[in-house]
Amino acid sequence: MDGGPHPRNIASTSTPATPVRCHSQQMLVTPSMVKKRRKPRGSNTFHLPGPPPVLVLPGRQYFAQQIASNTNPRHDVPPSDLIDQDRPSFYDDVHFFSNPSAPRSFRSDGRQKKFNQWQRWSNEVIPSLIGPYLTYQCKSSSLRHRPVYQNDHVECTASCHRKTLEVTCVFFNYLEVLNIDCCPCAPAPLQLLKLGLFACAPIAPSLAVDLRVLELVRTLFVRITPNTTAWCEALEVFLTARGYKLSTKDNLRRRFSNAYHWYSVLVTNAEDHIYSLISQHLPSRSLGDEVLPTQPSNYLRSRCPVCFGMQDWQKDHGSRLKLDCHVCIDACFTQKRSANSRGADGLDPPNPTRSVFISDEEVARMEAHVRACRGSLPGRGTKRKKPEGDEDGYEDGMRIPVSTLDACGESFLAADEKREKASTRFFADTGIMALLCRHDCVLWLVNMTSAGEKQYYALALIKKLFEHLPPTMTVGILYDIACQLERSCLKYQLLEQGVLSRIVFSISVFHAYGHQWPCQLIYHPRKCEGFGLSDGEGCERLWSALKMLIPPLRVSGYHQRLFVLNAQVHHLDGKNLDTFGEWLSRRWTRCQTKKSSAEHVLRQLSVDEANIRPEWRAQVEHQTKPLSRRSKTNNDEQISKILTLEQTLSNLDDSVRALEMQLCAGNTLNIVDFNLRLTDERTYRSKVADTLRRWKAALGIGQLTDLQQLRRSIFLQICLDAQAVKARLHERLRQRKFEIERFERSYCQTVNEHKLHVHAEASIQRRNPTIRKLISTYNNLCGKLIDLIRRGEAPAGAIAPHSISPTGIFQLDVDDDIWQDVGLDGNDMAPPAWLADENMRAAIKFQLEVDRCNEEGARIMRERCVLQEWTMAEWDALQEARTHADENEDLCFHFDLRARLLSGLVVHWQSQVRPIPCAWPLPDSWGPTPNDLAEAANMYYQPSCLDGTAAVYDSENDWESDDKRENDELIDELEEAALAGAYMDLDSDSYDI
Repeated sequence: MDGGPHPRNIASTSTPATPVRCHSQQMLVTPSMVKKRRKPRGSNTFHLPGPPPVLVLPGRQYFAQQIASNTNPRHDVPPSDLIDQDRPSFYDDVHFFSNPSAPRSFRSDGRQKKFNQWQRWSNEVIPSLIGPYLTYQCKSSSLRHRPVYQNDHVECTASCHRKTLEVTCVFFNYLEVLNIDCCPCAPAPLQLLKLGLFACAPIAPSLAVDLRVLELVRTLFVRITPNTTAWCEALEVFLTARGYKLSTKDNLRRRFSNAYHWYSVLVTNAEDHIYSLISQHLPSRSLGDEVLPTQPSNYLRSRCPVCFGMQDWQKDHGSRLKLDCHVCIDACFTQKRSANSRGADGLDPPNPTRSVFISDEEVARMEAHVRACRGSLPGRGTKRKKPEGDEDGYEDGMRIPVSTLDACGESFLAADEKREKASTRFFADTGIMALLCRHDCVLWLVNMTSAGEKQYYALALIKKLFEHLPPTMTVGILYDIACQLERSCLKYQLLEQGVLSRIVFSISVFHAYGHQWPCQLIYHPRKCEGFGLSDGEGCERLWSALKMLIPPLRVSGYHQRLFVLNAQVHHLDGKNLDTFGEWLSRRWTRCQTKKSSAEHVLRQLSVDEANIRPEWRAQVEHQTKPLSRRSKTNNDEQISKILTLEQTLSNLDDSVRALEMQLCAGNTLNIVDFNLRLTDERTYRSKVADTLRRWKAALGIGQLTDLQQLRRSIFLQICLDAQAVKARLHERLRQRKFEIERFERSYCQTVNEHKLHVHAEASIQRRNPTIRKLISTYNNLCGKLIDLIRRGEAPAGAIAPHSISPTGIFQLDVDDDIWQDVGLDGNDMAPPAWLADENMRAAIKFQLEVDRCNEEGARIMRERCVLQEWTMAEWDALQEARTHADENEDLCFHFDLRARLLSGLVVHWQSQVRPIPCAWPLPDSWGPTPNDLAEAANMYYQPSCLDGTAAVYDSENDWESDDKRENDELIDELEEAALAGAYMDLDSDSYDI
């Protein structure tokens, strides 16, 4: 904490007024300063004409006039200072009516005052403070120390009217009152900033806060839930205990919040100013404004250096990379904003800062485009019925049949808890959707206002991405319902063909279990060529990082919510930049480990690789075929379905009967939950019975005879039993997985959500025994089928189905036996190797894993080179900017500071990516010289005191230290010292040269 000058308490002083004769004075005032007088009772229907405007400007802009009686004037204060300093100034209260048809009211509400003040901050004050802020950062060595506290009188060269302001200054451990002489040439915010303080108002501030206090709060509020009320209350109590007390109640919170907000805006604009000066010296990434870009845009380059920081994105194009970059899309409906309960629009003025949010106008244009492409839709409550003899097939451009797509859509609509959208009646903003690269860097966000996860949000993000990419760059998009999105794009031509042809869709790993097996064969990233080991779950990690903002943003303004989210994303960008080297190292190690294990298994299986890939293609082709025609002449198909439904109905009858007996016995923990479960079972049973009745009515006489004969086949009956049990097991596992998702993503523990949390946990535990019982039943049926095959009582060529292992069943791995219907689909008379040969099935699984690891390894090698190229380009641009600003001490300081930060990153990255080979030849240098790296290593690996000397710690008396922890810390320190010593050796070698 600072010592500072001798503190003194703040006391409000007033001089007794001298009685003088009353004067009547005509003043030009704003409408809000006109005194309001109550009407007498019963006079609401009477109206008196108001005073005409004194001054009418072009466009129907006018001022009002008031006869003011000043009974107690203060001769020592100018008339303009009679206005309360905490309020906006005279001009902030002027409300101009530019529209002649607008209602001509003399009242100006608080929103207009706030808007005018906001405009002055954005357009005048903040731009004028960027230079002085950079200067103070230079003089104070990035707020490391505070220059000598001086309050010299500022000379005014324009002979402006001056006024003296009394400003309360807030420091860490004391308050101080300053008198500031200000005028339009030397406004109060500028003078305060030169003293290391930030004002709370743009014209006449009554409070200013130390920049170091604001910087601490800004650093803190991106790591915890931002709460200025709690901070101000704690600070006020802390200062009160030391004899400092503000004169008004709850005044610190409002003024401190205003100072903190605009200080954050100033810091953001100052950082953007420095980066814009550096980016002017970066290599050009396009041929001109009239042609398409030849490289990813500078915006994408700034968002993720590893994905888009290359000098030539087509370099090493002959590698094993099918896709040039990976992105993921997902929506979050917990980041809502409540609607104003009083019916107001709740719009606050926008902030003059950069944003990762796509504008509402772009989203509206995409929404209109989607509606126009879809055309007229059927009315609410109507269903499009397929003809009875309609044949399953492929839609244009799709690789999975319509039946599979419909099943995937129904699965997500029925089971995904995120479909419980926020009500637009209670929430003005219902959530956000994000587009992230594979390194979890946010590329764009979009604010959602609809009650559902509409496709036009994702399409707006995709369109925005391709506007910043070269015309031939390919992209892999991972989305939880990618199959439905691609289906809509192809069916309604929602995206241009030039864009759609460069996209490969895939489903995120966590949501793969909700899709049908044919859909997983095509869209699962572990089976889809080009995706490596990308999982597409970066958005889930982003929602976890943003969950602390849910409570405060629920009641914030529209633009304030976007501002806070942008600040948090900027903080996450810095964290990602620090960990790029660690990320690449971790992924490389994991990739090599998985590849080594898979290759070891393949060698043990001794299966020829030349036979593995044709068998995999045959499996995909067979398991993604459309279902056969559903017609009255297809006896086997109809009879088989009827037998399956009969067995399913029998199982449902047993389940309902068991639940009813349990209810009669009173063996229930929660009667309400149990009744809901019983009602669901009865409803499902009724639907199955109705379907069975309709299908039987459609059979002819010959089909009924075949049905009676097939009922006597024991093998067929057991196969149908196994199919019914397995279908029920699929559904149970999906329901359990969705409930686990809700259980793990319950962020806000309100009363109702806590009850839902407990209910989900109980439901998960309740379903486990049922699932295990289904597994046991299915395995017993498989055992019976195996016995029938051994005794020769099964049809010729019959294959025994695979039993399901209870171990790891709840993980729903994409290669588990639960997804394979071996021996149950009735088409196994001449079984292929991918179906009947165990070694071939295992070889396909591990060969796909090796292929994905090869793709991941090639991508990591490329990303390692891109990271080094980005660093070299940044360093060269930084040195070029430093040369051009050689005469500007302030800019040179900030360029040198950025150079030290970049050198520190290189020190971290070099040691972490050293085991990763380069995809193409690169020099040993990353940009910074050995001397720069040695200084950065000393700075980051050796703690120092304020005067620059090395800090020495004596931990002998640290009785709380743990031996194991001391050993770990000792090892870390030895490694860091060795790394710093290596750079010192490089430094000494450079002097020898």
